Parts: sequence; structure tokens; C-alpha cells
Amino acid sequence: MQLTRAADYAIRVMIHMAGLPPGTRTSRTDLANVANCPDQFLSKVLQDLTRAGLVISHRGNTGGFELPEIHRNTNVLQVVEAVEGPMRLNVCLAHEQACERQSWCPAHPVWARAQEALAGVLRNSTIGDLAKQVPQWN
Repeated sequence: MQLTRAADYAIRVMIHMAGLPPGTRTSRTDLANVANCPDQFLSKVLQDLTRAGLVISHRGNTGGFELPEIHRNTNVLQVVEAVEGPMRLNVCLAHEQACERQSWCPAHPVWARAQEALAGVLRNSTIGDLAKQVPQWN
């Protein structure tokens, strides 16, 4: 299992923006360079982050993207789900009736525990804490 490139780029961009002074606006091109991501591909990622309310998009000459102060401590799970949607390790975890085998399948509890463990790690890791680990921002 692997996160998509979009989720990886979203995390990179959010960490970078969390390391900037509050209120700083950054262009998509600058963010693409920092994330080592194609500019056009990052456009979709930034749309997802903006739609989720995690970043603010400003238009015009002084435009760019800004990380609101309130989202500097957004957790990694929120960023991943903003780009990829709800995280599910297996279709049977989507809802109670997702799989007819769910009530008796011996693998179901394993998938459920694995998903909760992964979600817990991502939920307990904040973008702000990760930004503090980048040497140039300390």
C-alpha cells in the first residue's frame, strides 16, 4: 500500500507553508519547486487543499497560496484525506454493509486494527511539528 503522489506533494507543500511566517503568500510555481512537483499537477493538489479549507488561494498580482494560522497544526490524516478522500485499507471498512463477509471474516478485524493504527499515527502527526524538523526553519 502506498499513498498517491498527490498526497505526498500535499504534505510537502503544507510542511513548507507551515515553516513560513504567518500571512506569507507563496506562488504555485514556488510551491512546485519546493515540492519537486510538476506545476500543473500541483495545481490540482492545491485545488483540493483549498476546497478542504486547509489553504487559502488569493488571485491577482499579490496572489498566491497561504496557510491560515489555524491550519498550521492540521494533522497529516486531514491533509491526506483532503486529497485522496477517506482512507480505507480495504473496501470492507467503508461501512457496516460494505462486505457480506464482514461479520464472520477472520481478516476483517486485522484490517480494522491496521487502519486504526495507521490513522492514529497520521492523526497524531501535525504539519506544524513536521515543519519544525526542517533544519532551515529551526
